[in-house]
Amino acid sequence: MLLLFANMLNIAVMLNEKKERVIMGIDPGTAVMGYGVILEKGNKTELISLGVVKMTHLDDPFLKLQRIFEKTVVLMEQYKPDVLAIEAPFYGKNIQVLLKLGRAQGIAIAAALSRNVPVTEYSPRKIKQSITGSGNATKEQVAAMLQRLLNFKETPEFLDATDGLAVAVCHSFQKITSGGKSKTYSGWESFVSDNKTKVTGIKKANTKLKG
Repeated sequence: MLLLFANMLNIAVMLNEKKERVIMGIDPGTAVMGYGVILEKGNKTELISLGVVKMTHLDDPFLKLQRIFEKTVVLMEQYKPDVLAIEAPFYGKNIQVLLKLGRAQGIAIAAALSRNVPVTEYSPRKIKQSITGSGNATKEQVAAMLQRLLNFKETPEFLDATDGLAVAVCHSFQKITSGGKSKTYSGWESFVSDNKTKVTGIKKANTKLKG
């Protein structure tokens, strides 16, 4: 009887743990890498941290990649994310910039995988659309929307930080776990209609941003 109770208790703990996820988002770059970490609790999302990793003091491109790897590993060990969401390189950039961004992204992905953290990739347009409803939103509009969504007032020195945070929130929007069941949303409208408490004030904020 005691063994049965212990097993039931373990199952209950496991189910409760599954209701929470730590999601890390990264906006890769060779000069500045932005990151954001959120805690997803059912239909609620809380900001844990956001910031940047600077490589501007380094001239050697390989030392920059080394710093990206080492700092990403440190972030993984500090916040222990369940998943890493990362922004894909923008293919509208020239080939040299695209190559550098691809290397930076690959190094960050390798760092996550070295700590057995699964990785999901999103295009810049997908991220912007998930946060603001428009794939053509500016960095400032994305940052302003995140401030309202996650209830923080501080504007970071580098918008790379909110770009990284946006990737994490974008991933959270794609699949919300509630009551042990998973649901995938096709877009912003379907998410809002099913999560009105989570996005209180977002419609009003979006109107201000468009004005």
